Amino acid sequence: MNQACVHNNTIDAGNHHGRPQYRPFLRFLTTQERNVIWLLLAIAFLPVDGTTLGLYAPFWSPISPALFAVYCLCNWRQLRIATNRYLPMFLLPVACIILSIPGWLKFGIHLNAAFMSITGLLGVLATLGAIAIAFDVKRIPWRTPLRILIASYWFSFGVGVVQWLSIHLHVKPLIDYFAHLMYRQYISGSSVWGGGRPQFLFAEPSYIGMHLFGVLLPLMWLMRGRDRIYVKRLRNLIVVYAIGSVLMQAGTRIVLDSVVALLVAIIVHNSWCDKKQRVRGIAQLLGAVMLGLLGVLADSRLSSIAENGAEGDGSFFARIYQSLDPICGLLAHPWTVLTGYGSGNIINAVWAGAKHAERLLNGLGMNGSAAVGFAAGMNADTVWTMCAYTSVVAEYGLIGLVLLVIASIVSMTRVFDTAAAGHGVWSKTVICWLVLIVYLYIQCENYAFAALPLFIFAASKLRK
Repeated sequence: MNQACVHNNTIDAGNHHGRPQYRPFLRFLTTQERNVIWLLLAIAFLPVDGTTLGLYAPFWSPISPALFAVYCLCNWRQLRIATNRYLPMFLLPVACIILSIPGWLKFGIHLNAAFMSITGLLGVLATLGAIAIAFDVKRIPWRTPLRILIASYWFSFGVGVVQWLSIHLHVKPLIDYFAHLMYRQYISGSSVWGGGRPQFLFAEPSYIGMHLFGVLLPLMWLMRGRDRIYVKRLRNLIVVYAIGSVLMQAGTRIVLDSVVALLVAIIVHNSWCDKKQRVRGIAQLLGAVMLGLLGVLADSRLSSIAENGAEGDGSFFARIYQSLDPICGLLAHPWTVLTGYGSGNIINAVWAGAKHAERLLNGLGMNGSAAVGFAAGMNADTVWTMCAYTSVVAEYGLIGLVLLVIASIVSMTRVFDTAAAGHGVWSKTVICWLVLIVYLYIQCENYAFAALPLFIFAASKLRK
């Protein structure tokens, strides 16, 4: 019976390679417990992370982590099983609080910022716990949740198209609506963040790549050999979303993300031991590199960076000094390199490091005053780094970052299924997926972004 459940629910679809067999949505709901609605809502709201409806955190306002948390609480008995399976990850918040104590004692504590930081970590665990409860412990059928996920991302793309049309057709009511809907809007021309761009439902346009290549692309890899129909649907969604975003000039970073993801995907989808596929793969890699060069030449911001260096684009340069401030703050108080400034105390690191960052940038021939100006204009609740590593190290030090890496690796390599025993977790797909996540988190400070929990959960599925 258990083997049948695993085959039918976890990675099945062996008889689903013909015409898709659609199960009515209401039938799915009636065959599951009532609280499955929280899981479905959380999945549906994954691409909605920048509206005024969400829970505010610096530079994003997600909804899904809170809904995943509700689903976990509704299934608290199964949550104990999931907690045991991924115990190193669930112990992380405790370790982070312990690491924060020296910083809190030295620099004080910003309660609201600390709350946002800790709840961000809890959002990771809520997402991981909900996925594990649903698809590992309770083994609910995955097709309906996957359909909802695909539909929600198509909807968010449709929102972006409407935004683009409203911008270019000067439909002021629609522009005003979306401008009020988003916490930080990029729609109207008056936006301080660089207006006149479709934002979809994301906190900022640069988050497109993190959703496409942190969530959808890995799901496509997970479906390979299991359900070719959903592989095709996910592939079509990713391609249309990426190309559409570039054509609508939603942002520069989607060009870079698409090239990086394309390089990784080429490595994943070719068998490099086979001579023909190896030659084909090398040709594809060269083609992807050429495509990247064309993207640089075609995009004015990328061309400006290539010609003028880091200061060629204000957004690119801002990401440098926004991360440089807290890193230099660690050097101002060397003991914080190990334990950080404490949860919620990124602003203290920024203030302490601003002058050092200014001198460093000036020494490199760049505008160091930008680093000081950023520090002066921020407070504990509004500061951001736009880099997960900088945020983690600034708050919890190198010890915190190392613990995060160890907890992630240990959790993903633990074996609880005899079918997976004896099979190494480090397949080519898993390694490439990890490389892609490492790249994506360079430009994302959102601890609860779904890519990491999904990776930890799915690594064991890819080894089977």
